[in-house]
Amino acid sequence: MKFDAEEFRKRSKEDFEGAWHDGPKVLSTPPVSRQYPRYTYRRARPHPVFDTIQKLRQAYLAMGFDEAMNPVIIEEQEVYRQFGPEAMAVLDRVFYLGGLPRPNVGIARKQIEGIEGITGNSIDAEKEEALRTCLHRYKKGDFDGDDLTHELSVVLGIDDATVVHILDAVFPEFRELAPESSRSTLRSHMTSGWFMSLGECWMRNPHPIRMFSIDRCFRREQEEGATRLMSYHSASCIIAGEDVTLDEGMAVAEGLLSAFGFTDFEFRPDEKRSKYYMPGTQTEVYARHPVHDWVEVATFGIYSPSALGEYGVGIPVMNLGLGVERLAMIIHNADDVRKLSFGQFYPPVLSDHDLVRAVSVREEPSTEAGRVLARAIAAVATEHAAVLSPCSFPVWSGGIAGTALDVTIIEPEENSKLLGPACGNEVFIHEGAILGVPDTEKFANIRTNGTPTGIRFIDTVALLAAARIEEAARCGEGTTVQVKMAKLPSDVNIKIADHAMRFVTDNRKKIDLRGPIFMTVESRVREEEEISS
Repeated sequence: MKFDAEEFRKRSKEDFEGAWHDGPKVLSTPPVSRQYPRYTYRRARPHPVFDTIQKLRQAYLAMGFDEAMNPVIIEEQEVYRQFGPEAMAVLDRVFYLGGLPRPNVGIARKQIEGIEGITGNSIDAEKEEALRTCLHRYKKGDFDGDDLTHELSVVLGIDDATVVHILDAVFPEFRELAPESSRSTLRSHMTSGWFMSLGECWMRNPHPIRMFSIDRCFRREQEEGATRLMSYHSASCIIAGEDVTLDEGMAVAEGLLSAFGFTDFEFRPDEKRSKYYMPGTQTEVYARHPVHDWVEVATFGIYSPSALGEYGVGIPVMNLGLGVERLAMIIHNADDVRKLSFGQFYPPVLSDHDLVRAVSVREEPSTEAGRVLARAIAAVATEHAAVLSPCSFPVWSGGIAGTALDVTIIEPEENSKLLGPACGNEVFIHEGAILGVPDTEKFANIRTNGTPTGIRFIDTVALLAAARIEEAARCGEGTTVQVKMAKLPSDVNIKIADHAMRFVTDNRKKIDLRGPIFMTVESRVREEEEISS
């Protein structure tokens, strides 16, 4: 809270120790939601795939590779040029692009009558001709399908919603359209783009040419699984020059992957032997990782002169590629590429520390006086918890919302204690369970190995009492707040965030915040005194 700096300056000169000890009084009491560990500066999480892409980009750039963007849409004939006899097998796994044809919509008397019936307006010969011209222009592609509704609304002088109704009711041709495939495909290998790029730039750039590209590829898999997706990212590079050999691939693999903590490397002949590589050059890269030991991480080879010749490229080209998702799975110790890539579709795994932040209180006072009252209630109740009843203890006297109050904690019944035994329970998170436990030998393991929330039942009930007293004081009234047996978190004024509740129940963990509280707090208005707060 703000404080009078001049007053503290004067007091420091008169009584430095006194002013120094009074320093904490200028600090306001934060609500529970702004108390650690609930209050924290959370570091936002990057997506593991895009984080890996960024690190790969930095590694490639640091090694002197220029970044390129290769074509994503590849014509079928390009696949034949690049893969030769293998083309049909490759095309079996590609996605062909298709689209809806533009219908040849006729305008006869039936359609005119249908439009007139919907709009309630007659269509003269001039407007009929304008309508026919508009539909013909759409067929020719003079404007996009997105603009058809607007163009027709201008011709007919009606609103867009009515045009949509007309298209649906009068022109069934639009509803009956079926997509037609083209000869254009989505690239299944980054190599498809490299051949096209090399054909244009190999004679225009100084040698050796070093370029990399990290982008999506698409494969029509039979089904997606734990290790493969239909859309994935390829991190690919090429080195083109007169003196390029297979050693380039080994050197690039080591330089690139060492940035991710890989150490030793092994290069093994790849049995797949793609026809766009020279015979005997397709090589798998295995690398040793401190956690995962030996794993396959990349493939490289020298492009076949037969494939390069299709594009007029007359120098050797080394190509290395790796699947970004595969590398990210290794780095993040993931067992399912679907969960790694599309984590929002899968239940999150919450740590005990995550659950701590999800446990808070339902009601608490909104004023500083109310928060001071809550602390006083908890302190007095803790001090006299074991006193035999009937008994009462003054807690606090002061003003809230202009109402002077005396607050007391009481237990009117005989042969009991001021507080029930569960008031001292503290909330811990232990292996995904949310538990309110006392400080006894029976629960020593939970208190030792669990994660404390810093929330005791007595504190949450005190906050509830203070909040209710504060609310009554705004109406100039006193009140009595009583909590008896707690069976639910809400009974002890504890709130568990919805996402945490879902996680706990989905994983069949326990929420046990029960126990005998038996705490009564009473506030009385001092009618003869009014103070401002």
